[in-house]
Amino acid sequence: MLHSSRATTAPTVETAGAVGTAGSPGTAGAFDRRVPVAVTAPDPISREGAVSQLRRHPEIDLREESGPGTVALLIEDVLDEAALTRLRRIVRSEGARAVLVVGAIRENELLDVVECGVGAIVWRHEATDHRLVQAVLAASRGDGDLPADLLGRLISQVGTLHRGAAGRPGAPALGLAPREVDVLRLVAEGFDTGEIAGKLSYSERTVKNVMHGLTTRLHLRNRAHAVAYALREGYI
Repeated sequence: MLHSSRATTAPTVETAGAVGTAGSPGTAGAFDRRVPVAVTAPDPISREGAVSQLRRHPEIDLREESGPGTVALLIEDVLDEAALTRLRRIVRSEGARAVLVVGAIRENELLDVVECGVGAIVWRHEATDHRLVQAVLAASRGDGDLPADLLGRLISQVGTLHRGAAGRPGAPALGLAPREVDVLRLVAEGFDTGEIAGKLSYSERTVKNVMHGLTTRLHLRNRAHAVAYALREGYI
């Protein structure tokens, strides 16, 4: 699913294992499968700060290096070509899922980040331990988790690109089935798998199969990428 996340202005207090809030498991047996996470940062203070925040959560298994099956938490002040290259390497070459913690993203960088395969983004000023764990768990499931303002910017930017390409000869067709469009539209609106199943009278397994089928067929990296792709082509 593609979540939007809003900033929390009041300070929060987290204790080890106290994760029964939205986006985090809070039931017995939830930690049977710990999520392997590798943290990459431009300086040791930023890295150790993130590691310290994540270490207190028992569902997180901290690793030194990213790779297939891991979630790579990449911390950046701003995005430049070197940072985008690191993102592409982490997702495409190393096979990890990525969470980007960043201070700022320019308009022309947002689609680049999504198309690199990043489905979860956290603003640095919102990077509490709860927020980081929420994003890591979403990424580990293949879900999207974007700040609300970024989600709005993404939809606006893709809509602008689509309008500019409207009527262009030879534009490729996605060939999305009606039920794929229905599912993607609800994903874009922030509904989770269970909610989508209820609204469309499908089973949750059917919703998951629809998403898996279209992301595999269209070589899309995650749900956020699928939504961006469908928006770009005018399906939603």
